[in-house]
Amino acid sequence: MAGTEIIFSVQESPEGGFEARALGFSIFTQADTLEELKAMVEDSVRCHFEPQNAPRLIRLHVAPTLPNSPRE
Repeated sequence: MAGTEIIFSVQESPEGGFEARALGFSIFTQADTLEELKAMVEDSVRCHFEPQNAPRLIRLHVAPTLPNSPRE
């Protein structure tokens, strides 16, 4: 059983958009916007777990962007 929640670490992608990685599970997804990323995370969790084992709560921890981070 997966537990009652799953947490994703969200960061801006160097190529643009956002990436999310599940903590403790092999789940990774990406999208152009945060709204799209939320939908992609939900879909990824549905695909990874059987319905009876799916976590009831999905949390997204969005890492702050550093003001002087290099961008190409």
